[in-house]
Formats: sequence, C-alpha cells, structure tokens
Amino acid sequence: MKTEIPEKVLGRLTLYHSILTEYLDNGAETISSPQIAARLNIDDSQVRKDFKLLNNAGRCRVGYSVTGLKDSIEETLGFKKTKEAVIVGAGHLGLALAKYSGFNDYGLNILALFDNDPQKVDMTVNNKQIFHISRLPNLLQRLGIEMAILTVPPFCAQKTAEFLAQSEIKYIWNFTPVVLKVPADVKVWNENIIASFLQFAGQHLQKDD
Repeated sequence: MKTEIPEKVLGRLTLYHSILTEYLDNGAETISSPQIAARLNIDDSQVRKDFKLLNNAGRCRVGYSVTGLKDSIEETLGFKKTKEAVIVGAGHLGLALAKYSGFNDYGLNILALFDNDPQKVDMTVNNKQIFHISRLPNLLQRLGIEMAILTVPPFCAQKTAEFLAQSEIKYIWNFTPVVLKVPADVKVWNENIIASFLQFAGQHLQKDD
C-alpha cells in the first residue's frame, strides 16, 4: 500500500534531494540528518521522521548513503517515471518554464507550448515548438498527454481551463491567480506565486522592521 505523503513533507523531500545532489557532485558518500537539518534550519528529528516515509531509505552507523538516499527519494516521489505535459500560454512565465531544463531531473517532460498569438505560433523555445491553441485537442489525443501547465492571463484562465477539460486534460498545474472551476475528474494544483511571497513576507520580512 502506497503511503500518502503530506504536502509539507513533499516540499522538504525536494529540498533534501537538492542537498543530496550537491553532496554527490562534491564526492561525498555519506550524510547525517543533523547535516541536512542544519542546512534547512530545522530539527534533525524532523528529517529522520520524514525519511521513515521513504522506500528503502536505509542507514548505517556513520549516516545515510548519499546515493542510496537520493535514489530512495526519487523512487518514492516518482522522479524516474516520466510525466509528459504541455504549457498553455506562451507569455513570459510560460516561456521561462519551457526554458527550465531542471524539470527533466524530476521526471517532467514538457513537449510543446500552445498560444493564440499568431506572432508566437511556430516559434521554437528550448527545442519545444509553440502551436496554435486550436491544435491542442488533436495533439493531446495523438500523444496521450493528460497534464497541462496553465500560464495564460487571468482574464482567460477559466475559459482556457474549460477548453482543457473538454480536450481530455486530467491534470492542470495552475500558475494563474484564478480559482478554476473544472469537472470532478480534473485535478488542479494551484501554484500561487503571490500567496507564497505574502507568506514569506509575513514570516520573515516584517520581523526585520
């Protein structure tokens, strides 16, 4: 039975993965929970608790194997299982996400972008072509893609989400500030950048005043 991992733990696991990648690049073979905790300014008991949710995390007396722990996080979070997606909205944010090569390290393969701006259609960004939005249903069906990254302007977010649902998209990674209304079988993950900033500002910046 697969263990359900809480959202906050998922966030920490991705940070652990980044630290492990850095240690591996520097030739380190082992790492301890206090070392990881110190980098993130958290208690090492929290790190050990998180690792208990991993598949075959392992441990020895001198610490965790960097390679083994990294592989365990990747296996547990599904990094090695490729997930294909398209970006809908080739504005500044959509283009920036298309240029980010780090997604591949986490099993996300962005195949193409879609937009309705004729000046952008047929352009290529990071070896990914921008298609007119009208071609989206056919391409999704042909390639079996179920995930879309939504980066359109707020005023057309809901209409675009409805179009995606009609096109058999089942997962929407929503980078717009709009609360989308979609059918029950469509899952939405909201990436609210402004809310994240306000949370950060409330917890840290205001303390400096």
